[in-house]
Amino acid sequence: MRYSYEFKRKCVELYRQGVLPDTPPGVNEKVFRKKIIQWYHIEEACGPEALKPKTSWKAWTPEEKLELVLQVLSGKSLREVSYPVGMDSGTLYQWVRKYKLYGYNGLVNTKRGRHSSKEPPMNKTQNPEKLTESEREELIRLRARTAYLETENEVIKKEIALREEKEAARLKAKKQQSSKNSEKKDTN
Repeated sequence: MRYSYEFKRKCVELYRQGVLPDTPPGVNEKVFRKKIIQWYHIEEACGPEALKPKTSWKAWTPEEKLELVLQVLSGKSLREVSYPVGMDSGTLYQWVRKYKLYGYNGLVNTKRGRHSSKEPPMNKTQNPEKLTESEREELIRLRARTAYLETENEVIKKEIALREEKEAARLKAKKQQSSKNSEKKDTN
């Protein structure tokens, strides 16, 4: 449901006074109260102008998204980061989730919607951007680190397998020893 600027301001003023306004019909009371608290925090962080309806949505660049995501990953809460820039914390949550899954590429805008023709779209080969010298060095360093960790994991797996093998042999020998001892007792 869309709310007018005046309605939002009135709700925030009532909230400041410790009074909760009546919930509009057809709206979940719990959701409405959360919305009022959200408006209050947005107004506190950005001023009353932030409650005005947006005439156009800001197109966030991947770099701007990354900056906000890194603030969240450094320990700030979603609300601490999203309210001052006048955005919904749910959108920022989605950016953080995409960043964790896909890295920087998850923050790049992708085209959405259906294709105009009924034929499947043609796969265009994309030429990736050339890496800078620092990115190339980082890539080499990360590949070396990955190779080292993979080798270390293989060594650890082999050590575990050897320990398990030795333990199985020890148990087998112990079992054979106990069966020999029980045979001796039976013959006596």
